[in-house]
Amino acid sequence: MNNKVVVAGGGIGGLATALALSRAGVEVDLLEQASAFGEVGAGLQLGPNAVRVLDAWGLIDELHACAAFPESLQVRDAHHSNTLGQLRLGALSRAHYGQPYATIYRVDLHALLLEAVRHEPRVRLHLDTRLAGYEEAGNGVRVTCENDKVFEVGALVGADGLWSRVRQEMLGAQPARVSGHLAYRGMVAAGDLPGVLRDPVVTAWLGPKLHVVHYPVRRGEWFNVVAVVEGMLGHGHGGPPGSDPQSWSHEARQADLLRALGPVCAELKTMLDQVGEWKLWALNDRHPVASADEHARGRVALLGDAAHPLRPYLAQGAAMAIEDAWTLGRLAGAANGAPDWPALFARFAQTRWQRNARVQSRSQRNGTIFHASGPLRIARNAAMAMLGESLMDNPWLYSGPPDPLAD
Repeated sequence: MNNKVVVAGGGIGGLATALALSRAGVEVDLLEQASAFGEVGAGLQLGPNAVRVLDAWGLIDELHACAAFPESLQVRDAHHSNTLGQLRLGALSRAHYGQPYATIYRVDLHALLLEAVRHEPRVRLHLDTRLAGYEEAGNGVRVTCENDKVFEVGALVGADGLWSRVRQEMLGAQPARVSGHLAYRGMVAAGDLPGVLRDPVVTAWLGPKLHVVHYPVRRGEWFNVVAVVEGMLGHGHGGPPGSDPQSWSHEARQADLLRALGPVCAELKTMLDQVGEWKLWALNDRHPVASADEHARGRVALLGDAAHPLRPYLAQGAAMAIEDAWTLGRLAGAANGAPDWPALFARFAQTRWQRNARVQSRSQRNGTIFHASGPLRIARNAAMAMLGESLMDNPWLYSGPPDPLAD
């Protein structure tokens, strides 16, 4: 029993955890509440820190088969179109960090991990299985599910997202924090764009109380577009931000977005006009992790959004879940088939909590900087012009993840 773990949640973090632990010799039961594995369609960015983990797992060829690898990150003014700053990626990222910067359709990353997990004989996948609760005994954890399945295992990992059942059981009811920010997302076929907008770059357009990001996915054949605005949901969408926070996608009308954005430059307007269908969701998060005790207790650990949900302004949500999973795999591998789960989880939490808290704080701060107006906006633009790439690069982040086994 001690070498068996339940992982609650079949998203990117849960699959990554199942992969890492099973390759370390652990038997894994992965519970997914839905009737089929899948991800909501949206893009995400993977810094060199996340790509480094996928490479360590032997998945770099699979990543290259479906991702895009932008040459640069450009920051531009949403209303006037001028360039505020640029960070070279591509070859420079490989030179500095040994790995590229990737952009990928979320569905493709999920499918890549699911395929790898399905080749692991130690993983058993359970659909239509939602955790109801757990009881921790001296030598194990009894996990009960809403469909009456029961698992007697050595440990439990909650990778069940922002609204985590495992988190609620472990830390008590803690309402998520409503940011007041709304994110619209859509996809555009590269072939529908004029030449300059098809360039393989991540472009961030900044304006007062708003920003828009677009970047290539699916080998550059598509572009993911995300527009974030502050304020109330548009008419007909059911009230203020967070009034239906657990609904990941809402149908959203382009008129609502354009009204919220106000006048934007012609190039950005062209990109927005090519989005065939917008989805809308309210952004919610939690306060940054305050201690290792919020990441793991006894034989139960939290991972990814269950532990440290992020606002998307540092593009590290998936990456931090992948780093968490890799860390657990490293520690489990060092246990040589006889893990002391409370000690292992304590070391995991000590390795991860401060880094995750820093990413949470930086993500929130970036949102304030992105949406700045008045003197802060002027100072931001001046700093980007003066400091250039050194302001936009994140060596402390991209050189990770930290090795839990290092002295």
